[in-house]
Amino acid sequence: WYHDNLTRHAAEALLLSNGQDGSYLLRKSNEREDLYSLSVRGKDSVKHFHVEQTGTSYKFGFNEFSDLKELVMHFANQPLIGSETGTLIVLKHPYPRQVEEPSIYESVRVHTAMQTGRTESDLVPTAPSLGTKEGYLIKQGKIVKNWKTRWFTLHRNELKYFKDQTATEPIRALDLTECSAVQFDYSQERVNCFCLVFPLRTYYLCAKTGIEADEWIRILRWKLTQIRKQLEERNTTLSS
Repeated sequence: WYHDNLTRHAAEALLLSNGQDGSYLLRKSNEREDLYSLSVRGKDSVKHFHVEQTGTSYKFGFNEFSDLKELVMHFANQPLIGSETGTLIVLKHPYPRQVEEPSIYESVRVHTAMQTGRTESDLVPTAPSLGTKEGYLIKQGKIVKNWKTRWFTLHRNELKYFKDQTATEPIRALDLTECSAVQFDYSQERVNCFCLVFPLRTYYLCAKTGIEADEWIRILRWKLTQIRKQLEERNTTLSS
């Protein structure tokens, strides 16, 4: 569960998208060379705690460990963490470094000059998807057809939107298992629009750029494909 050069944002995305309450990982801190960060998922957020390296030993809270093995054993046997804010988190599920991340990226076949001597396979980058996305979109109202900017977050099979990025409670959470389609929409006077089709309502959203709209559509369509696959597998299992 040690992830060498994982960023804070990527750690949060991984744990929120693929982890569960109590999932945790250790990574290098981007603050100082002698610091590591223990990232732990709580209910709906990820908390980060410093682990300080001093020579060959490691400090965590009031505890000091002579080596990494002792640190790992400690977390396995004493998994409860209490922070200054009063938050209590139990370390339950180590998030392994070797994990299959779903990819929603297209493969770039050739990008650089071939005279470098490298083969095509050397030039194909692998881009693991974190399966999450967030950002501002402009949403059309349900009754009054005005447009308002809202902050959207996509985690697992849930698309939430908030009044703004600082809001803690969502205005609404959309369950993507009920969504039947995501597609570009050209019926509005605005550009870069797309829609999400639900049984009782179609949501119309617009992004600032065509690239941003395309990214949202790609990841949402990928989510719907995964949901359908899971449903088919479940039905196959039940029927057998």
